[in-house]
Amino acid sequence: MAAAAAAAAPPSTKGSLREDLTCAICCDLFREPVMLACMHHFCKPCISRYWRGAQGPVTCPQCRKEFSGKQFHTNYLVAAMVEKVRATTSHTYIQNLEKQLRETLESHRLKRENYVDSIRREKDKMETIKRLGADLQARVKGEFRALHQILHDEETCMLEQLRREQEEELDKVQRHLEATKRAVRELEENMGVLQQASAATDNIVLTELPQIRPCARVDAATAFDINAFSSKYMAPLQYITWRKMFKSLKPGPSPLTFDVDTAHPSVRVSRDKTVAVECDSMTWYTENNKRFIQCVNILAAQGFHSGRHYWEVEVGSKPKWDLGVASEAVDRHSRIKLGPESGYWTLRLRNSSQYSAGTQPWTRLQLGFPSEARRILRLRGEEGVILQCRRYESALLVQ
Repeated sequence: MAAAAAAAAPPSTKGSLREDLTCAICCDLFREPVMLACMHHFCKPCISRYWRGAQGPVTCPQCRKEFSGKQFHTNYLVAAMVEKVRATTSHTYIQNLEKQLRETLESHRLKRENYVDSIRREKDKMETIKRLGADLQARVKGEFRALHQILHDEETCMLEQLRREQEEELDKVQRHLEATKRAVRELEENMGVLQQASAATDNIVLTELPQIRPCARVDAATAFDINAFSSKYMAPLQYITWRKMFKSLKPGPSPLTFDVDTAHPSVRVSRDKTVAVECDSMTWYTENNKRFIQCVNILAAQGFHSGRHYWEVEVGSKPKWDLGVASEAVDRHSRIKLGPESGYWTLRLRNSSQYSAGTQPWTRLQLGFPSEARRILRLRGEEGVILQCRRYESALLVQ
């Protein structure tokens, strides 16, 4: 209320100022204001006409004080004040000021609407985070149920980590939500001041915009990355704990070996058919329709038609590779792009750290396992030919 009263004060002050700058003779604003010895002010033309024809002493029209001569002084300060009042009371000036008031009020209204919409979106985002967190918790519990007696501690640890991450995400949204609400309250307070000033224009002449508090700036809310949040919990959690409880893992790693008949001539396969290395020299193999001719590829001898299957590929520290599953009917004799439309479902690495799904175009992935475990990849195949290999120093492209 104090701010509103202060904003309303200038119009009444302006009215009193106009009275002080009004000539007592013509009852209008001073024109060429002059000051008499008695300190009263009049228009120069008005006082000149008033004294015209007077013989002897003259008097002040206001206080009737007598003066021996017709003497007065031009008051340039009063003249400047008169010009300012005359300018601020013009119709054009008032229209412009009222226009600025309306535009400022509309700007605040739009900002308020944007912040209210932002609050709604933030609340929806919070519900999404809560719903996703609940779904992930259900999945985590389901994965651990088969090993509950043995892996109870592991399950508890994973759920606690998920809870903390969920709380962190909710805390981020909550902080932004509170900041947005504060901004809305500040805008509403300013709108109250502006609306009061706008309503006052019906009775008084507005000479300047009311003072309003600067509003706090609220940065745009960061997007919630569902994939990044859920990636580690959507991973095969049973397999992650396999090294602790191998015998309890269902399903276990598939016992795959390489199919030498599919190996490109640049690929050398170990005797036990578990290691494949690309070499600079060609290896002589018997000709058959299963062998890759253009692409440096090799497939596993075993395949699956349905179900869930896991296998392990040791890729070493190489900065580039392609691994995955392929349809048995893929073209072995042409150079083609890897992708589902060509019968390939792959995971690839480029530049040592850029993981992608082998779509067209590639889909970048954010893997959740720690850096020391990145040399061991666990892949899942739903159908087709499954691949298992060990990767060593030579560059081997496996597709």
